[in-house]
Amino acid sequence: MKRLILVRHAKSDWPEETDDFDRPLADKGLEDAMNMSRFLKNNNISIDHFISSPAVRALNTCKIFNQTYQLNCSTDQKLYNPSESSFESVIYDLDDNLDSVAFFSHNNGISNFANSISEDIFHFPTCGVAGFEVDCNSWSEFDGARKKLLFFYEPGKI
Repeated sequence: MKRLILVRHAKSDWPEETDDFDRPLADKGLEDAMNMSRFLKNNNISIDHFISSPAVRALNTCKIFNQTYQLNCSTDQKLYNPSESSFESVIYDLDDNLDSVAFFSHNNGISNFANSISEDIFHFPTCGVAGFEVDCNSWSEFDGARKKLLFFYEPGKI
């Protein structure tokens, strides 16, 4: 059994003359990311590894979560402006020794991907988190595996 956790980056700012890729987190985003990471940890949500979009706002969200979890963190360009197949491509590259992995990414891709693997309807707010149980022993079996929503948390509701 594997667990996939999807995290939309926290609330970002958009200073003048800043490229989309380089947008920083807003103060509210910093606060939401810290609160959400602590909430997950305090509710015994285990995570083995973090993979983030390399965009500043996603990577900084990941780094804040990592202050709470103290894990290995990597980046994958495919999680920036992702399509549904981008997520699957990252999943198929995962090491089978990892049982629970969190992806830090962006809308609309993260909402579209979550909707493609679940009958539940999602629109991820900033710093929203969804956790899925994936009935497989190898990440290579993801596509055909049964997936079940375990939780969906929004920063304003925790």
